[in-house]
Amino acid sequence: MALLLAVPAQAQQSSQYSMQEIVDAGHGFFGETSGGLAKLVERAFESYGLPNGYILGQEGSGAFVAGLTYGEGTLNTKNAGQHSVFWQGPSLGLDWGGQGSRTMMLVYNLPDVNALYDRFGGVSGSAYVIAGLGMQVNVNRDIVLVPIRTGVGARLGINAGYLKLTRQPTWNPF
Repeated sequence: MALLLAVPAQAQQSSQYSMQEIVDAGHGFFGETSGGLAKLVERAFESYGLPNGYILGQEGSGAFVAGLTYGEGTLNTKNAGQHSVFWQGPSLGLDWGGQGSRTMMLVYNLPDVNALYDRFGGVSGSAYVIAGLGMQVNVNRDIVLVPIRTGVGARLGINAGYLKLTRQPTWNPF
């Protein structure tokens, strides 16, 4: 029991975020629609450990076999402060529909802020009928992004693609 209590205190002193810090930030950001947020955050922590950053933002996406995603938010880190970030990306798969989402991306193994501005590949599945909550994993070298989304729309499918994170907004998803 003492070990479990020591981990959050240790995370607060390091450059990483504890599970409780992430859940609290998510509840503040997502509001009352975040009933499943704690389960998704717990699954991410079990798989990847403590993140050293997180992004809070919003995005819109749509697909009819080929799809596009556009989003914007703020990267939060304990040792490098806050930074604006934009993301966009194409996808391809058995995927139809559209959605608007509030997004929290957990960021793992980020050596410095500049390393975030790159492409991160992944596979995504969506099942939105009016509203939904989902998690995805995107990877580039050792850096892992885990977007957790809640939103509205009508979307069903699975796709493969990437998110390109940039300092400035752009319409070019490639």
